[in-house]
Amino acid sequence: MVGHTNRDVIVWLDRLPARDRTVPALEREERLGGTAANIARWAVHLGVRGALASFVGPDFPPSFREILAREGVGTRELWVRERQFTPTCWIFEEKGGGQCTVIDQGAMEGTRSLPLPEHSLRRCALVHLATGEPDYQLRVAERARELGCPVAFDPAQEIRYRWRAQGLRQMLRRTEVLFANEREMGLLMSRAGFGSPRELVGAVPLLLVTRGARGARAYTREGRLDLPAHRVRTLYRVTGAGDAFRGGFYAGWFRGEPLRESLDTGLRAAARAIQHRPGGGEELPPMRLPPRGGTVKSPGD
Repeated sequence: MVGHTNRDVIVWLDRLPARDRTVPALEREERLGGTAANIARWAVHLGVRGALASFVGPDFPPSFREILAREGVGTRELWVRERQFTPTCWIFEEKGGGQCTVIDQGAMEGTRSLPLPEHSLRRCALVHLATGEPDYQLRVAERARELGCPVAFDPAQEIRYRWRAQGLRQMLRRTEVLFANEREMGLLMSRAGFGSPRELVGAVPLLLVTRGARGARAYTREGRLDLPAHRVRTLYRVTGAGDAFRGGFYAGWFRGEPLRESLDTGLRAAARAIQHRPGGGEELPPMRLPPRGGTVKSPGD
């Protein structure tokens, strides 16, 4: 996974404030986060061998590195940039599920000419490009293709403010799997000049679209596949559901499961994530994978 490893500061509110207004925080916590780190943790948690390629600062908490090591996420290319801050996200969530985020890119800014994760690229079966500086991610994608490694592209909310049309078109030419939610997919198609998912799937063989409470949708050159979301009994937070979906999808995909079962595993992981409140060790929730070739639901799914 190539992308952000963050310090996430999550603040819960009754409601998001209007402009020039102040509202009290109900609760706050700081956790290990970032798109690449979250996806890597979930994938490894569910049995996929995975490594993380990110830039952090000297202020990266030792406890966060210990979590990654304990869980088995490879950190050989989790690089520290001196005189830089670790990327930090302030995430504000209201009770109804709405949220807004402020990010300080820190060590993930100005990475255009920094070293590529050569060690991982030479050994991986797929490189997942999460959020990160577009010029750097394009260099990683180009090197991955030179080495015969498939590329998954997952720009998330950075599609709104970091990616421009030319860079998107360059990246899509190097992409085998594209992840996005519905709004991000619409913006990506508009910016890159595609009129519909059917047209886009002519360039990228597999599109995976998360749809919130409505589940997920996959587009392939054979057609479209929709799966509903799993039932959630108690909503704890919405942050991290998309990353859990991606890690769960990879758990099914790399076990050789068909697309439908892989999507279902991703949706079960997302449901687990949003109704789980971690303890002091930031552990991920237990989740039992179905036997190969079948789907098994666990309590709470």
